[in-house]
Amino acid sequence: MSAPGGTGLPYRDNVGAVLFSRGGLVLVARRADLPNAEGAAGGWQLPQGGMDPGEDPRVAVFRELEEEVGTAKAAILAEHPEWLSYDLPPELLGRALGGRYRGQRQRWFALRFLGEDSDIRLDLDPHPEFDAWRWARLEELPALAVGFKRPIYEALAREFARFAAP
Repeated sequence: MSAPGGTGLPYRDNVGAVLFSRGGLVLVARRADLPNAEGAAGGWQLPQGGMDPGEDPRVAVFRELEEEVGTAKAAILAEHPEWLSYDLPPELLGRALGGRYRGQRQRWFALRFLGEDSDIRLDLDPHPEFDAWRWARLEELPALAVGFKRPIYEALAREFARFAAP
């Protein structure tokens, strides 16, 4: 299947984590490449990342949590029943995602955080993706997302709403 505009680029397989605190809030992190985007859509996002070829999504989501937020102290609560995908906007095609993908095909998980806030460490990676994090209400997610990812965040807020309570 080719992308809009005839690019012919494939989707990148990816996993994402909606990490719920014991109080029902969700971990969001600020992209290090957008440090001045405090309130801007796209400046804050959920942990997510690419899957290795043949990697089980349930294994990948814990690896990504460890890499991006410094801890995998979590338990899977649910898996979104479908792969969710997005296409990059035309201005990012050929630039974002190494220029090799039209967008991402994502498997999302709801997880319960089992650690303490001090276990969340953004400083362990020499080139961190995030420079700040906070707990947010699930219903805030769509407003935090960059426009082309907003439908995915809306779907996650609907599908995982039952976990947004203490």
